[in-house]
Amino acid sequence: MKKVGFLFLFFISISVFAQQEPNLARLKTRNEKLKAWLKYTNEILDLEDYPKLLIVSQKGIQLSGDHLAYKSRFYFLKGNAYEFNNNQSKKAAENYELALKYAQKVKHLKNETSALMRLNYAYYALNETSKRKKLIAYIKQVLDTTKNTYTQAVLNGSLGEYYLDYSEYENFINYQLKAINYKKLLVKSVANTENIGVSYCQIASAYVKMKQFNKAIEYLNEARPYIKTSPYISAFSCNYYMQCFAAQKKTDSVKKYYKLIYTYPTAKDSLFLNLSFANQSMSKFYADQGQTNTAYYYAKKAVLFGQKSTDEEILMEANTIMGRVLYEKKDYKSAIETLKKASVNALNYDKEFFVTINKKLSQSYAALGLWEEAFHYNEIYSKYNDEMMHESAKQSIANAEARYQNKTKQQKINNLSTENTIKNIQIDEAKKQRLYLISGLALVAIIGLLLFNQNQNRKKTNQKLQVLNQELDEANKIKARFFSILNHDLRSPVSNLIHFLHLQTENPELIDEETAARMQTKVISGAENLLTSMEDILLWSKGQMENFKPHFKEIPVDAIFDEIQKHFSSNENISILFENPESIILTTDENYLKTIIRNLTGNAIKALDKRENPKIIWKAWQENNQIFLSITDNGAGGNQEKFKALYDDSEVIGIKSGLGLHLIRDLATAINCKIEVSSKPDFGTTFTIIF
Repeated sequence: MKKVGFLFLFFISISVFAQQEPNLARLKTRNEKLKAWLKYTNEILDLEDYPKLLIVSQKGIQLSGDHLAYKSRFYFLKGNAYEFNNNQSKKAAENYELALKYAQKVKHLKNETSALMRLNYAYYALNETSKRKKLIAYIKQVLDTTKNTYTQAVLNGSLGEYYLDYSEYENFINYQLKAINYKKLLVKSVANTENIGVSYCQIASAYVKMKQFNKAIEYLNEARPYIKTSPYISAFSCNYYMQCFAAQKKTDSVKKYYKLIYTYPTAKDSLFLNLSFANQSMSKFYADQGQTNTAYYYAKKAVLFGQKSTDEEILMEANTIMGRVLYEKKDYKSAIETLKKASVNALNYDKEFFVTINKKLSQSYAALGLWEEAFHYNEIYSKYNDEMMHESAKQSIANAEARYQNKTKQQKINNLSTENTIKNIQIDEAKKQRLYLISGLALVAIIGLLLFNQNQNRKKTNQKLQVLNQELDEANKIKARFFSILNHDLRSPVSNLIHFLHLQTENPELIDEETAARMQTKVISGAENLLTSMEDILLWSKGQMENFKPHFKEIPVDAIFDEIQKHFSSNENISILFENPESIILTTDENYLKTIIRNLTGNAIKALDKRENPKIIWKAWQENNQIFLSITDNGAGGNQEKFKALYDDSEVIGIKSGLGLHLIRDLATAINCKIEVSSKPDFGTTFTIIF
């Protein structure tokens, strides 16, 4: 029995009385609500009310939204609800994987540690060998890169559990002892103290497997001071004492600890589990002595308590010992029936039990003269028994090689020590010679440094003059850019307003009252939007007068689209659509990007002059970790020569052409993006901004 009873102690708290569900409506901030709900969820966990834990943790996930640290923790607690409510390991693993994912995103080490520890158990229960190997490799990577005491304590214990599952007892014990050392460095608490005791008990269980019973008793004695506050763990400790004394045929000690287990008050499921385990040990003890009837008495109790515990592994073990006793009572048909029940999941839990079950099935069928069935189960027994023997042999060879290599390394260390003594004498002599050489070189270096410094002073004077010239040139360029931006961004809206005013004053007879009112509203709206744009551009220009550089921050694309829509609202004959289904948020310079988008939109409007059903579509989407913005018009289009300014630095700005494609290119380069263009004559043009 490898894991039962040692699964969850790192998260047990002392409190077992749940408070009333918090009234979240009274709390102002989301952080206060999440903190209160997490506290309440942990109280439900302490009460082991797993159906309710499932409900409240799901609500916590919904409350968390984009707060990934809380989201990770609530997914972890939801995994607990599934794992400890009838061992729903698959659903538990799915939630632990999500908990790990969100913890890694925000680099929340404690949440990541918890999720890794539980996933190790979940993958074991699901027999997900490949996933578990990858997980263990990642755990080792985490341990190599962190000094966090809590993480070292938990994950070294998890590594130990992994090696215990594959009967690599030396690796298991080494990792578990390392985990104990880290646990002793943690802040003292009841839960942590009991965890140290659990680790000692696990080491004792490994020595039981290796049949080193005196060593197992030694570690059980080490565990005693740490587990005295937990009846649950103390009961398991008694079970391992029973196994040790049964192997040593100390009947009085076996009976003593058997009775002691019944004195520990624990939760019903753990009580039944411990009692089934104890009665298995008693049944095996008497079966080994040939007292079949007594063994049968305890085997019945082991099966009964195993059924009440609802733990499949402990029931499998109880049915295995019952099958053996029935075989020895010569009730072969009942033995076969019981052993077949035990074999259903035995291989997933413990290969040693699976081998025993198939051996007894083969012997039972042989006793009934059913040789074909006997041969079938004997083949299964032989195959897996050989595998066990092979694994055991490999482990023995590996241990022997490790011991040999350690001796060899020690001899090499001794030889190297002698060599180092000789080399140290040679190094002392070389140091003296080096000192004279360094002194000479230092003198030459000082002379060279003086000459170099003299030369540098002459260069500095020339460089200062060059810098001043460059600053003047850059200042002129900045002014030219802002005049171009003002010209291009404000010229088109002003032109549209003038057009509306001319039409209203010079040809009033062409406009009915309804149209006149609508156009007047349009003019007012356009003027207000123009004023906003002017203030926006002028404020930006003021902030950039001395240093024309981008300032990056997070900006919702929807906000930029809204502003562009208002800016061009006076172009009522052209349909401008905006599509942003993923509600993308960019990290960029807002003013640079708005300037690019305004100018691309203005260019598209010009391209739609005298076109039927003119339409412009702005789109935003994300693909392969890149963000894209595109503008498409159904204008006349053109060839690549028309857009040469996007790619050719030699293209020169024209005063009438405004900002120009080359300035769009410069601004895009400044905010780390590029612009691509696709145009077909008579079909339209698409500009794509790639971040």
